[in-house]
Amino acid sequence: MSIYSPPADWFKAPSGPERLWVGLALIWCIVMFIAMPYWHFYGKQNSTGEAYAVEPMTFMQRTMQFADAHKIREESGVPVAEVPPGGDAYLLARMWSFYPVLQLRLGQTYRLHISSLDLQHGFSLQPLNMNFQILPGYDHVLTVTPTSTGVFPIVCNEFCGIGHHTMTGRIVVVE
Repeated sequence: MSIYSPPADWFKAPSGPERLWVGLALIWCIVMFIAMPYWHFYGKQNSTGEAYAVEPMTFMQRTMQFADAHKIREESGVPVAEVPPGGDAYLLARMWSFYPVLQLRLGQTYRLHISSLDLQHGFSLQPLNMNFQILPGYDHVLTVTPTSTGVFPIVCNEFCGIGHHTMTGRIVVVE
């Protein structure tokens, strides 16, 4: 409550250009209100919502076994694992790296299991618009089908400590 009351005729209804802008803002709000649910269901950018509780050390062991079984080479000491078409791929986020580098085939569908070993991380697949939160204790499953070849960087978009700026990974898509 203010010290002084406003004058009785303080409110003036919008008029002229102000009325136009208020109307445009209202119309834009309605458009976005309709577009957001539409894009959620038909935008094909949402995960399946599939997630399972898992002990972080258990997920790390699964990822290590996966990397050892599917290793085709190493890049800077990190194994590159080629995932069999239609198979399950495992990606572990931990301070300050993603493990391993994944190699996928163009046009094949994969189930990508992602979890964190230590704390909350982000999974942002560039230049695509895929952004997910990775939490320890949960195995998040994403269904992915690569539509173009190339090297796609993975960036952690959730601040995770002093080495956050170095937390990157890669998914390589080949024919």
